Amino acid sequence: MNKIAFLGLGRMGQPIARRLVSEGHPVTVWNRDPKKAEGLDAAPSPAEAVAGAEVVITMLADPAAVENVAARFAGTLAPGTVWIDMSSVGPDSVAASAKAVPDGVQVIDAPVMGSVGPAASGGLILLVGGEDEAVERVLPILNVLGRVVRAGGPGAGAALKLVLISTAIAGVAVVAEALAVAERLGLDEQLAIRALEAGPLGGAVKRAFSEDSDFPIRLAAKDMALAGGGPVLRSVRELLEAHPEIAEDDLRTLVTAIR
Repeated sequence: MNKIAFLGLGRMGQPIARRLVSEGHPVTVWNRDPKKAEGLDAAPSPAEAVAGAEVVITMLADPAAVENVAARFAGTLAPGTVWIDMSSVGPDSVAASAKAVPDGVQVIDAPVMGSVGPAASGGLILLVGGEDEAVERVLPILNVLGRVVRAGGPGAGAALKLVLISTAIAGVAVVAEALAVAERLGLDEQLAIRALEAGPLGGAVKRAFSEDSDFPIRLAAKDMALAGGGPVLRSVRELLEAHPEIAEDDLRTLVTAIR
C-alpha cells in the first residue's frame, strides 16, 4: 500500500484519517494540536509528515489554512507524489496549490459531501477533480472513504462541491424562513413541517432537523463566501453571518435562531 501523509485532524480530518488506518493503510499524520493525533503515528511538522510519502492528503478549514500549511511542505514533495486536497476551498485554491509543488507532483481535489458519521464509516461522497492518471493511482484510497464522483479535470471537484453545498445550505435557510412565516401566520409547526417534507424541499427539511450532522454555521458561511453567486446566495450568507453567537453550532440551529 502507498504510504500516506495526512495533514489536518479537525472535525472531518480525524475520522477520515482513522478510517484509512483501520483499513490497513500506513498513515503518518500531522495536526496543529497534537492531542488530536492520539493513537496515530504523528509527525511534529508537515514537512516531516510528508517525508517519504507517496500520497499526501490535506483536510483543512479554508484556503488560507491550505496556503499556510502548504508553505511548510509543498516544496519538499518528490516527483511522483500525489497530493489530494479534501478541503472545501474552491478551484482557485486548488490552482494555487498546483503552482506551489515541484514538477512531477500531481494535485487532485477531492472535497466531500457528508458529515462525521459517514467519514468514520466510509460513507462519504467524494467529488474528485484531476488528471485521469493521478486519480486512477489513488482510487484504492478514495474508495475506502466512500463513493467517488468524477467531476472532471483539476479544480472541478472543488467547483462541484461549492455548487452542491451552497444549494444545501440555502435549502436549510429557506426551510428556516418558511417555518418563521408559518409561525407568524399562526400555523401549527408540525403541520407546516409535514407539508414541506411532502414537497420539493423534502431533502432540505430532513437536513434542517438532522441530529446526525455536525456542520458549524461558521463553515457554512465560509462556503457561501467561496461560492459567491447572485442575490439569493448573498442573502443566505448574510443570514448566516448575522448570528455570530451560534457560529460553532450545527446548521440546523438556524431553524430556531431566526424566529
